[in-house]
Amino acid sequence: MKIVDEFREFAMRGSVIDLAVGVIMGAAFAPIVSSLVDNIVMPPIGYLLAGVDFSNLAVSIPTPTDPVLIKYGVFLNALIKFLITAVAIFLLVKTVNRLQRPKVAATPPPPSPTEVYLKEIRDLLASKQL
Repeated sequence: MKIVDEFREFAMRGSVIDLAVGVIMGAAFAPIVSSLVDNIVMPPIGYLLAGVDFSNLAVSIPTPTDPVLIKYGVFLNALIKFLITAVAIFLLVKTVNRLQRPKVAATPPPPSPTEVYLKEIRDLLASKQL
């Protein structure tokens, strides 16, 4: 049962729960970014580049049977999606960190009466030696 208890303690740590929430949110966020890149970002870029559709960009390597296509346009789309996702997550984390309450530094407890008396005695002895 000790291993089960250790695993439960590990799984209930805040960082593991935060990681799980982050993975789930990332998975939910992926279709939004794909739609943003495919339908909003890439059409104007393609228009500015004389109607080039990035997903159709490829290099053809001729072979005796069928040509082999290296589809670097799909890679460019994936790269743009990654950059947009990275910026969005950065802004989200920055906003969440700003909204969190600042951690208040713990004030040290007041000195005990014994410490106060010892400091007074020390000060009196120091003043008599001068």
